[in-house]
Amino acid sequence: MTATDPALTALAQGWCALSLLHGRIEAHIERVLQAQHDLSVREYSLLDVLSRQHAGEGGHLQMKQVADAVVLSQSATTRLVTRLEDRGLLERYLCPTDRRGIYTDVTETGLKLLEEARPTNDTALREALDEAAKNPDLAPLVRVVETLKAPMPA
Repeated sequence: MTATDPALTALAQGWCALSLLHGRIEAHIERVLQAQHDLSVREYSLLDVLSRQHAGEGGHLQMKQVADAVVLSQSATTRLVTRLEDRGLLERYLCPTDRRGIYTDVTETGLKLLEEARPTNDTALREALDEAAKNPDLAPLVRVVETLKAPMPA
């Protein structure tokens, strides 16, 4: 294969289209969430991920799992948790069975904000996808996104 191989060129073009679609969606959602709820996309994602935890066995996520879910490094996730904790949206506490572990939970204030922001996020996502679908290079990716289903829990 060479740098001008049509298969590589098509692959690179597909990757560029995917990156462009992601960037447009994220930028649109970011503007709307910031304007209406003073939340960034990452803050919203973190609240959403942490709100899905439960008290049962394996119900709390480790910071690495949270970082993977919000697509940030562990250190960036920790900084984000600290910012949201400072705003009263999250709280941390020691694991009752393993004093080395620290759990992070969404506060009632954080859950209320998340509940208010969820329809805004969903509407902004729909708007961004509808706008992207008008672009012939992005339309096939939009169709794929629209057919995706959430993965089933293990």
